[in-house]
Amino acid sequence: MSDLVLGIGDFGASATSGCAIKTYALGSCVAVIMLDPRTRTIGMIHIALPDSKINPSKVRERPGYFADTGLPRLLEKMVAVSGNSNTRSYVVKLAGGASIMDPNDTFNIGKRNVLAAKKILWANGMGPVAEDVGANYSRTVTVSVDTGEVTISCPGRGQWKI
Repeated sequence: MSDLVLGIGDFGASATSGCAIKTYALGSCVAVIMLDPRTRTIGMIHIALPDSKINPSKVRERPGYFADTGLPRLLEKMVAVSGNSNTRSYVVKLAGGASIMDPNDTFNIGKRNVLAAKKILWANGMGPVAEDVGANYSRTVTVSVDTGEVTISCPGRGQWKI
């Protein structure tokens, strides 16, 4: 199976051997990565903004665009694909939330995205076991069904795992 590539506001899950989920160029956006170790199901969402109240029509079109509407949808997708409704057993990791085009941290979109994602995870009895967030560079994130490894890459900075 080919990789599942997520754009801004997309989310997906897979338990198919050989599959990976990938998202490119996370700036202030945040990727929330989930792994169900029991079923080897992986999931990811590419969140652009923390709160859907600013654009209700966008929610209908693309619920994954916002943390508050997207993360519940990702959890539903993970349960549907894995068959495991014990979401507290999922391993969660975060990446992104940089301050790219806001050098003075005027809007703090990256920080707000990370905090919104964590609040929703905490409300569901979950939390990240690892994260690579903040700073001032974009990240590309890949997670593999076969290994569950989360690989982050950035031009000029190389590649690393969280």
